[in-house]
Amino acid sequence: MAWNEPGGNDKDPWGNNRKGNNDGPPDFDEILKDVGNKVTRLFGGGGGSRGSSSGDNKGSIMGLVIIALVVIAGFYIFKGFAIVNEQERAVVLRFGSYSDTKPPGLRWNPPFVDTVFTVNVTQVREWTTNEQMLTKDLNIVDIKLSAQYAIADARNFALNVKDPEVSLRQAANSALRHVVGSNAMHDVLTEGRAQIGIDVQRRLQEYLDNYTTGIRVEKVNIEDSNPPREVQDAFDDVIKAREDEERYKNEAQAYANEIIPKSRGYAQQMIEQASAYKAEVVAKAEGEARRFELLLSEYELSPEVTRQRLYLDAMQEVMSRTTKVMVDVEGGNNMMYLPLDKLVETGRSVAASQRGVSQTDLEQFIRQQVSEQIRREVGNSSRARGGR
Repeated sequence: MAWNEPGGNDKDPWGNNRKGNNDGPPDFDEILKDVGNKVTRLFGGGGGSRGSSSGDNKGSIMGLVIIALVVIAGFYIFKGFAIVNEQERAVVLRFGSYSDTKPPGLRWNPPFVDTVFTVNVTQVREWTTNEQMLTKDLNIVDIKLSAQYAIADARNFALNVKDPEVSLRQAANSALRHVVGSNAMHDVLTEGRAQIGIDVQRRLQEYLDNYTTGIRVEKVNIEDSNPPREVQDAFDDVIKAREDEERYKNEAQAYANEIIPKSRGYAQQMIEQASAYKAEVVAKAEGEARRFELLLSEYELSPEVTRQRLYLDAMQEVMSRTTKVMVDVEGGNNMMYLPLDKLVETGRSVAASQRGVSQTDLEQFIRQQVSEQIRREVGNSSRARGGR
C-alpha cells in the first residue's frame, strides 16, 4: 500500500506527516530561508512576527546571491591558474603594461586584469626562401637560403614588434641582397657560398638586434645557388671549361714536379762526370809527363837500350789490339800471315780440354804455336826460292 493512500496513516518516507512529526531532512526552501535570515541578521536586519513572511523571501534571495558569488569567485580563482612548461616563458601584462616574465612552473594571474603571452624559447625554428638576386658583376643568380633561429628574449619577441617572424624574413632578404650584391657571380656559385652564409648571418643578427625583436639567429645556410634556367647550358659550358683549365694546370704542375727534379739530377750527374773526367785527364797527363821525365833521364844514360825498349813496348801495344799479323820475311818476296785469333782460340780450347792448365802454360803454348807458324812460313819461303 502506498504511503499516501487513504488509511495509510500518513506515513511519509521523509518523516513528515500531518501530525507534526518533523524528524526528516528539511526542504531546500527552508535551507534558503535559513541562510537568508542569517545573512539578514548579519547585516543588522531584524523583524518580528509581522514581517516574518517578507523576511523569509529576502533570506532566500540573499542565499542564492551568496552561493552565486561563491561559485563565481571560485571559478575566477581557478581560471587564473596555469602551468608554464620548461621550454616556455610567460610574459605578463597588467592593465596593458608590462609586469613580469614568469619562469617555468605554476603561476596565477587574475583574469581580465593580466594578459599573458606564452613564448617557447628553446624551439629552433627554420625559415627558407628562394630568390633571384643581382651580383656585383651584374649577373643574376637564383639563391636558396635557410635560416635557423630561436627566441632569445621573450619580452622583446612578444611586445616590441607586431610580427617578429615577418620582420625576420624581411631582414633576411635585405641582408642576403646586400651580401650577394657585394660579391661576384663566381664566388656566389662556387667556393664563396660558405663565407656568404656567414656574412648574411652576421648582418641579419645586427638588423634583428636593432629592431629588438628578441630573435637569435642560430645558423644561415646557402643551400643552393644557380644561374637562371635560361642560361644554365651556357653556364655549364663555362664551368666545364674552368674545370678543364684547372685539370690542365694540375697536370702541368705534376709534370713540372716530376721533370724538374729529374733534370736537376741529370745536370748534377753531368757536372760530376765532367769533374771526374777532368780529374782523370789531369791525373793521366801529370802521370805521362812524369813518366816522360823519368824516361828522358834513362835515355840520357843509355840511348840504344831505351830506344829498343820503346820500340818493343810500342809493338806490344799495337800487336795486343789486332788478331791478324802480316810479317815481312827477310830475303823473301811474300808476306807471312799469322792468324793470332785462331791460335789464341786453339790454345783456349786445348786449355779447356785439359784441366789444370794455368795461364802461364796457355801463353807458352800460344808462343810455341806462333813460333812453329813462323818457322813453317820461313821454310816454305826458302823452298820456293830454291825451286827457282
